[in-house]
Amino acid sequence: MSLKAQLEAVIYAAETPISLDQIAPLVKESILAETPGIDDAEVKSRIRAALEELTADYSVSSHGIEIRQVAGGYRMSTKPEQHDVVRAFAKSLKPPIRLSLPALETLAVIAYKQPVTVPEISEIRGVDSGGVIATLLDRKLITTAGRKAVIGRPILYKTSKEFLLRFGLKDVSELPSMEEFEKLVAESFQGDLLLGESGAAPPAEAADAGPAQPDLLADSADEESEAPANSATE
Repeated sequence: MSLKAQLEAVIYAAETPISLDQIAPLVKESILAETPGIDDAEVKSRIRAALEELTADYSVSSHGIEIRQVAGGYRMSTKPEQHDVVRAFAKSLKPPIRLSLPALETLAVIAYKQPVTVPEISEIRGVDSGGVIATLLDRKLITTAGRKAVIGRPILYKTSKEFLLRFGLKDVSELPSMEEFEKLVAESFQGDLLLGESGAAPPAEAADAGPAQPDLLADSADEESEAPANSATE
């Protein structure tokens, strides 16, 4: 049985990015059947080579799907150039996926300044960001990263694995520049941004195997009525 075919099937079936370590036990037996006696390092080397070939196969323009490394694993996702048609399809099936402006601003600050504390976020934004932090934690887009070694030892926050999954990033080093990020979000959420506390959109998942553009949950109802930053507490 073709190793590439096995890898293609596994990656397609996986709900989340699947790592090399997770793949190896699944295909090891068939590799050993073809080449008895090789060690685990060689098995992984062959899998890695097959993954590279499979990725190259999907990279040609005749495919609307690609295989990408995301959050430490491999996943299938729609190509960026197919985003418009996939987004239109997703919107035809489910309510638009929206993100409130306060949550978006706070997430951007954390993404580019991480690890960062609530007082630091509030100082940058000019408003108390405590309520938004709670929402982003609830959505699992951020996580804690210990405490800062200063008076009061405030909690540090960073983006999570879920953030990488939602944005289709291998790691935070793939983040675009701040200007590109703002443009990307403006285009992706055009017409979908929640400007006030007018109600929350129901959670929804994207229709494709892994969107090439941000696909974030939103709920403005439980975010803060923002106050001046000088009212923030650690």
